Amino acid sequence: MQKQIIQRTPINDQHIDNNIHPIIKQIYAQRGVKHNQELSLKVSQLADVNALEGITLASKLLHDAIVDNQQIFIIGDFDADGATSTALMMEGLSLFGYQHHQFLVPNRFEYGYGLSPEIVEIAHQQGAQTLVTVDSGISCHAGVEKAKSLGLTVIITDHHLPGNRLPKADAIVNPNLANCQFPSKALAGVGVAFYLMLALRKTLREQDYFTNNGITEPNIAQLLDLVALGTVADVVPLDANNRILVQQGLNRIRAGYTRPGIQALIEIAKRDQSQLVASDFGFAIGPRINAAGRLDDMSFGINCLLANDISSARMMATELDGLNKSRREIEQGMQVEAEAIMSRLKFDQDNLPFAIALFQEDWHQGVIGIVAGRIKEKFHRPTIVFAPASDDNTQEIKGSARSIEGLHIRDLLEHISSNHEGLILKFGGHAMAAGLSIKTERFDEFQQRFDHYAQQWIKAEDLQGKLFSDGQLAITDFSLEFAQLIRDSGPWGQHFPEPLFDDEFILVQQRIVGEKHLKLVVQKDDVAFDAIAFNVDIKAWPNHQAQRAHIAFKLDINEFRGRKNLQLMVENITAL
Repeated sequence: MQKQIIQRTPINDQHIDNNIHPIIKQIYAQRGVKHNQELSLKVSQLADVNALEGITLASKLLHDAIVDNQQIFIIGDFDADGATSTALMMEGLSLFGYQHHQFLVPNRFEYGYGLSPEIVEIAHQQGAQTLVTVDSGISCHAGVEKAKSLGLTVIITDHHLPGNRLPKADAIVNPNLANCQFPSKALAGVGVAFYLMLALRKTLREQDYFTNNGITEPNIAQLLDLVALGTVADVVPLDANNRILVQQGLNRIRAGYTRPGIQALIEIAKRDQSQLVASDFGFAIGPRINAAGRLDDMSFGINCLLANDISSARMMATELDGLNKSRREIEQGMQVEAEAIMSRLKFDQDNLPFAIALFQEDWHQGVIGIVAGRIKEKFHRPTIVFAPASDDNTQEIKGSARSIEGLHIRDLLEHISSNHEGLILKFGGHAMAAGLSIKTERFDEFQQRFDHYAQQWIKAEDLQGKLFSDGQLAITDFSLEFAQLIRDSGPWGQHFPEPLFDDEFILVQQRIVGEKHLKLVVQKDDVAFDAIAFNVDIKAWPNHQAQRAHIAFKLDINEFRGRKNLQLMVENITAL
């Protein structure tokens, strides 16, 4: 879908330090920076741990479990946020000198999501006494009830939106609880886990645990590489607090202070550790960890993050890279099939439903979320892609939803569920992403209801894909120095987007590389620049009839064989 380019209207930025480059200063103001303090990105500026409701009780329960030498089980989740959260909890407890802890990750294809009764039973059989969920648990009523019936202590750490009632856990830590005063509602699961470790250290210190046991009080900052990775990979908004967490993690990684698992993943992704940027977590490292949970067992990804030496970490990173390549192949095949379904339904740009729901019996549950995201990006419609719940259960299908700005997808699912009893078996998620299960036989009905309610909830103008540009650049700003300044002015990410510019260029050269990427040489004011557009419509490009194009782009530094060149990363191109 061709996107509309909208240049941002300049706003007042006088509240931001005058020593900052004027373009960056305006960009910060446009991103909602209210005062200079938000730009310091120092650990001292992190939100107060005590503001998280339930965290004092959770840390006290963990303290008691440690003192009593209880078996603590971390119940993880099967995405990058869940993997980093699990690794952080495992590593954090070890830093405190504790050894009686292990982790369990529900296999998504056998047990589904979160703290299920089946996973509780497995943990109990293995001797668990205290369960700590990470990145999940806020909707796991049955699992918590099962755990309590077995006499287990349950601590939930999560960041997903809670439902109308909370599970009856012993403690719940979630910034999105109704009464929680924590200023950052955008914490990822790994961020919540990090704060719990901060609170536990404080509790242990107050109880003279370190002194009594001859343990040097650990520096929790060494966990920030995991926090940065999980936060960006989970695509949560990079508010001021999350930017601090990400930047501090990046600083440690760039300086060489990271665990072997992350180092090995950076190497296999062919990234420069000393020049790592936040987007590398989302596009290079996170997907390789996610591949384990999508196609195999996320325990493998967690074990890579927990590896003690670089040799074993590299072996695991290589396997994760292989899984990621397999994931890509499956995803690409599913996307082609999904677009073929759209074609058979005679949908085109002028005849699209307000919301898209697709299902095929042989689709792989592990990659439906990625495919939903790809379809959403192409057609700019909220999209849900379904696959069979399991090989043994073809009566139920699981869907992964991705939404567009203007539609809160979890709230829409809740509305459908409330108005059509039994249509949705279970659901959960955020404004932009959600998951659900329905009966296979009711897919057609769900498809119709989804589109029907979407038409009521979505404004017509929201269906036009939009790119917001920070305007045009003077020819003097097309430089390696300014590109580096932009890189250094981050971290950039969700709700704090990397600067995007637009302008008209003369097309000097254009050719396809790597099957569907458009390599360009463009010219402005008699100066030529390299440019590249990924995943273009090869039916439309290259377009040798076009001599000029309007391009929306980001400035990037391309390094090859030790030489650095300015490169335009094309987000949208329209022939003129």
